[in-house]
Amino acid sequence: MEPASVIARKPASVSSNPYQKPDFYSSAIAAGRHRDIVGGRWDETGRVQMSILQQAGLKPHHHLLDIGAGALRLGCKAVPYLDRGHYWATDASRAILLAGHREELADPEQLDEAQLIEDTGFRFPGVSDCITHAIAFAVFPHLTMDYLRRALIGLRRFDHLSMLLFTVFLAPDAATAQAPYRQRDGVVTHAGRAPFHMLEEDVAALALACGWTQTRENVMLPRGQVLFVARPLGC
Repeated sequence: MEPASVIARKPASVSSNPYQKPDFYSSAIAAGRHRDIVGGRWDETGRVQMSILQQAGLKPHHHLLDIGAGALRLGCKAVPYLDRGHYWATDASRAILLAGHREELADPEQLDEAQLIEDTGFRFPGVSDCITHAIAFAVFPHLTMDYLRRALIGLRRFDHLSMLLFTVFLAPDAATAQAPYRQRDGVVTHAGRAPFHMLEEDVAALALACGWTQTRENVMLPRGQVLFVARPLGC
């Protein structure tokens, strides 16, 4: 049997991830499908995201980084809640961020477009050093585990960051993780292609290696995702 760390890191087939296909974003935006391509359950999922942030202590004066923000499913709720200028968003496509800014914000002037940043490498270029909270909801199920590592390393530059909330799919054990696994909500996840699952012990080991502690939260999330809260070591 392969070690758990090997199972979780098998290379992905790029073609299995629709977000990496040429013209995926431009075609969807042109068809008015900017909501659909970020996973559906638009209002329900946005409310869940906002709720878990507030339960984690997010207040209007805090500075939030929404990683993989897509068409601002969370942003359309977080921008009115936060003090002006305190919401930042990144995504692999700036076009989808701008579509959300144009179509989903009740008052687009509340959010400067300069705070919507294209970032494919989790380096967070141009994001304010004031960030106190970060969330990556339904981002890493579409990516290999290496991208979670990149994010954890990239976020360490934010000296005021107190926590990162992120979601993944889990497989219950190393043996099960080698095969497709049906999650609680019916989604079938995989070790080697999107949507990916991980092992909880691999998440913990990766977080620690990158300078974070992490805890698994007991909360029901759409499609059976699992919520983790990571905090920089020493916080």
